[in-house]
Amino acid sequence: MSKVYFTDMRAKAGHSLLDKLELLIRRAGIDQIDFKDKFTAIKIHFGEPGNLSYIRANYAAKLAKYLLSKQAKPFLTDSGTLYSGGRSNAIDHIRSAFENGFNPVAVPCPVIIADGLKAIDYKEIPLNLKHSKTAKIGAAIAEADIVISMNHFKGHEQTGFGGALKNLGMGSASAAGKLDMHSSSQPVIDPSICTSCGQCVKYCASEAVHLNAQKKAEIDYARCVGCGQCVAVCQSGAAQPVWNDSTDRLNLKIAEYAFAVLKDKPNFHINFIMDISPNCDCWGCNDAAIVPNIGMAASFDPVALDKASVDLVTKAGANPNTVLDVHNQGEWQNVDKFKLIHPHTDWYVGLKYAEEIGLGSLNYELITV
Repeated sequence: MSKVYFTDMRAKAGHSLLDKLELLIRRAGIDQIDFKDKFTAIKIHFGEPGNLSYIRANYAAKLAKYLLSKQAKPFLTDSGTLYSGGRSNAIDHIRSAFENGFNPVAVPCPVIIADGLKAIDYKEIPLNLKHSKTAKIGAAIAEADIVISMNHFKGHEQTGFGGALKNLGMGSASAAGKLDMHSSSQPVIDPSICTSCGQCVKYCASEAVHLNAQKKAEIDYARCVGCGQCVAVCQSGAAQPVWNDSTDRLNLKIAEYAFAVLKDKPNFHINFIMDISPNCDCWGCNDAAIVPNIGMAASFDPVALDKASVDLVTKAGANPNTVLDVHNQGEWQNVDKFKLIHPHTDWYVGLKYAEEIGLGSLNYELITV
């Protein structure tokens, strides 16, 4: 039975929530890891511009200072998005991170975008699992000595909820890896949007993309291997994945990618169960939190951590004037709110599979700090 340590949101003078975070991670055993001179990836979601429910940078600063006291070499990191937005390339991604408080003034460690300038720098981690023979992980995360995940626990429109596994698996993947998880088909190019810049032609390793007689990008599907590089480098949004994979299969692939990220590395995980919005922080806005703020939880086991977090949300009462109001369920305690909001998803599928492949355990002991 895995141990999950938990602290609530109560605080008093002289013992702030930041102090409680440090006490939590100490009690959870983070000091068991030898951090001296180790490159330590703090995997976090910086928040899409316009979204305000992401983890506050103050918490990241507290963790970074603690790691520095252990002589680690910490850095904040995330990989680029598959869609065009405020985080689809390293320049925009760093700008977004800085605007949201993850900057050198607030947090005493660098921000490194894991998959590079154009979201094409990755390492293939051998897996030979059921759905992924390899996992395409952002190079900076793949090359880190230690991985620590700071996860905003919230709802998610495709996976039911997003926690440690989602942040590690989907969040650490390069654009090619994200395409692999989201889609079982080759990408498409919309000629009406294509600007004829030629970036997709330049970066296609299979030489499957060319400009046709109308100077529009076109894919030769006999050559295309579905790597997603055209999607990663297209700044106009003309190159797009085909969103046709089931939510169950997506959850299974996320578990495999999370396994790849943590493979053969010391790792530790923290869920921030607060500002629990119904959808992902990748949206450019955030809806009202569905339940009151619950607290913070930490564990060496990301599966147990996510299971404990979803159980805490299930047990909680609901906030008024939220998306849950459209679901007339009466008493909200002990109701699976994520399943109610996203009925086409089954979050348990991913957690169960993660347990099966040895990523962690669904059985846990919740220890209050």
